[in-house]
Amino acid sequence: MELEAHTLSTWEGYVDWRNRPALRGRHGGMLAASFVLAVEVLENLAYLANASNLVLYLSKFMHFSPSSSANIVTNFMGTAFFLALLGGFLADAFFSTYWIYLISAAIELMGLVVLTVQADVPSLKPAVCVSADTRISCEQVDARKAVMLFAGLYLVALGVGGIKGSLPPHGAEQFDETTPRGRKQRSTFFNYFVFCLSCGALVAVTFVVWIEDNKGWTWGFGIATATIFLSIPIFLLGSPVYRIKVPKGSPITTIVKVFAAAFYNTYNARNNTNAIVRMDSSTDYNKETCELENCSTRKIAPDQNPTNSLSFLNRAVIEKPHNPLLQCTVEQVEEVKIVVRILPIFMSTIMLNCCLAQLSTFSVQQASTMNTKIGFLKISPASLPTVPVIFIMVLAPIYSHVIVPFARKVTKSEIGITHLQRIGTGLVFSIFAMAVAALVEMKRKRVAAESGLLNSKEPLPITFLWVALQYLFLGSADLFTLAGMMEFFFTEAPLTMRSLATSLSWASLAMGYYLSSVLVSLVNSVTGAYRHTPWLAGTNLNHYHLERFYWFMCILSGLNFLHYLYWANRYKYRTTGQT
Repeated sequence: MELEAHTLSTWEGYVDWRNRPALRGRHGGMLAASFVLAVEVLENLAYLANASNLVLYLSKFMHFSPSSSANIVTNFMGTAFFLALLGGFLADAFFSTYWIYLISAAIELMGLVVLTVQADVPSLKPAVCVSADTRISCEQVDARKAVMLFAGLYLVALGVGGIKGSLPPHGAEQFDETTPRGRKQRSTFFNYFVFCLSCGALVAVTFVVWIEDNKGWTWGFGIATATIFLSIPIFLLGSPVYRIKVPKGSPITTIVKVFAAAFYNTYNARNNTNAIVRMDSSTDYNKETCELENCSTRKIAPDQNPTNSLSFLNRAVIEKPHNPLLQCTVEQVEEVKIVVRILPIFMSTIMLNCCLAQLSTFSVQQASTMNTKIGFLKISPASLPTVPVIFIMVLAPIYSHVIVPFARKVTKSEIGITHLQRIGTGLVFSIFAMAVAALVEMKRKRVAAESGLLNSKEPLPITFLWVALQYLFLGSADLFTLAGMMEFFFTEAPLTMRSLATSLSWASLAMGYYLSSVLVSLVNSVTGAYRHTPWLAGTNLNHYHLERFYWFMCILSGLNFLHYLYWANRYKYRTTGQT
């Protein structure tokens, strides 16, 4: 009887899909998370099936220039990932990860339908380019067609953002983090989430890209549409076993409230000096033990003093505030401090994702100028991501089942390899990736010059597998950094802000893509004013100075790594107190 009562006890703060209390032994666990992993395969397949090859669609079929196509793709992908913050915010504040996923999938489905229709109807696209002697005349896309294109793209971006902001935390919430077994399972989930993300990407950049190149973009968009449609019933199949976190109100409101109260009370401190809570140096939240329960779920006692770190925010807690609307608890102040401490880590990952943005733009265009045949097979340049994807699919299980258990034995800690160590490893890989990319581009241009093909659009006599080297390094960086970021932000964030915090992983990707667009425009502006010939302008990639741009990215990545080391060495994990 006692075992049955324990089994059927409720999960505090969680409900099932019918809004009834979630039960232990019935809701949550690896079975519930497995539905999330299956959905992630389909979701990422639908997204990357188009994003990986979109730069060629825009340049060849919609008649945008190479640099414009690159910026459109980076802006689209950046917006999609940035909107993950909106999805995470709504999941924490008003809805839940369960409902945000369903709403977002429906929005993405609508966007894909719009793109499929445009790809299928000739009158909704610019006319096919016409050759006249040695000149090629291409009709520019008009406003009406451009509006339809961007409406479809950004409906997809909105849907993708909501899914990215809700699906990872929904899966991570299925595990009991008050037990070592539950925390280990959650860590394994994040690794396999990246594995499933790669599975979807593998199908997208091979099968679907081949369909787009050989059967047409109507089929490509159509497959993506069918895939995201199929993901919805599969997600719903897991409804009986999901445990769903109850929204606790807007985390943004809490953050703004604490900062506003701190500034307001500081301004009024002269007339209210005795009301400010006095610090007790013996109380340090970061150094408290977690023997009975996980620190990430423990609540701070109402009469506990705030910690010494970021002491300015302690002024938000006073006994009798002038404005009752600015009444803040110690728990709210400590939660905001946690968010502030993780922001420098978040900012340090943006440069890596700026490097990753090149895989969807210039790297694809580089490969398209080279010999894409392997034996008798002709490979699409957009299929190059199969190199890092396959590597990730092999390494992810090895990392979870071999490297991490070994590291736990060596370090004698539950976590083995820390999240920050994983992120730092990815940053180092990104530095090498940009150096390799610059060297490969120098070789590609040298072959073009020696072959007399600098002004030709004929394939160069050099295999596109050289470009695969930078994909391999950046794919390794992505494996270490993305899983590390998601787990770091989820575990370190306050319980009421976890979806929003996990979305920072995708927001970092977004800002990396935006930064890529800014750097391209900035480099063109500076070099155009100085040399009258911008490094990254024109219709012929052979006339670009892409190798200089890659060396510039390599230098920035090195400086960014030093910035990261400074903050990582100062950071203390809230769950262990370790640096």
